[in-house]
Amino acid sequence: MTDSFSCLIDPKKAHTEPSIGPAALLIPLPGDLQRMGCLLSESRTRVFKNQMFHAYQDLQGHPPVGVGGPAVGAPQAVMILEKLIVLGAQKIIFFGWTGGLQEDLSPGDFIIPDQAISEEGTSRHYSDDQYPKPSSRLQRELEGLLQKENLPFHKGIIWTTDAPYRETVEKVRSFQKQGVLGVEMETSALFTVGAFRGIEMAALLIVSDDLSGTTWRHGFREPRFLEARKKAAQFLSEWVTGGID
Repeated sequence: MTDSFSCLIDPKKAHTEPSIGPAALLIPLPGDLQRMGCLLSESRTRVFKNQMFHAYQDLQGHPPVGVGGPAVGAPQAVMILEKLIVLGAQKIIFFGWTGGLQEDLSPGDFIIPDQAISEEGTSRHYSDDQYPKPSSRLQRELEGLLQKENLPFHKGIIWTTDAPYRETVEKVRSFQKQGVLGVEMETSALFTVGAFRGIEMAALLIVSDDLSGTTWRHGFREPRFLEARKKAAQFLSEWVTGGID
């Protein structure tokens, strides 16, 4: 899709920024971003870093691997997504966390969203679609990665909001009844912009906390959640460098 309206500011590649390979990652949380950097640095050198993305290049001179982040919230995530696209990325996996809304979900569970409900404001500037979806092809590829690692996952709808402190009991109960799996702050906007820009976009989320009951229960320090983050970083680092190493 192309924009029929001219904009005062368009995403551009600065002359100091490198072009990157077609596969990239977008990681919102600093700890996961740091872990990914350590994994990629085992076989390549970081050749660029700023507040939006890092780039890692191997000794053979292949195009650098791009990793965007940190990017908490839809506006920042979309700014970084736009940058990754203009630098050359065509397949981008978002790796983040989500609060679980269903009773059968626990911290450390993997979720692959096949649709998002948009309650954030960024998407409205790109599309009127309130229920954006990922690239079906990249989603299948992501499912294959987890199946290869023998990691079970849930697939379904994710609710994206700008207001984590306004996740009311009434709203949570309503989304639970609709079968929505989790709530987070970026996915719907990323799906929307991915479709708008004509690139492949998918998301892998890890359940970090539980909102299915009448009280909030966080799982940020639970061993199963911490281990899931390590496993995901490992196979995503292999995916983003696939065919290069």
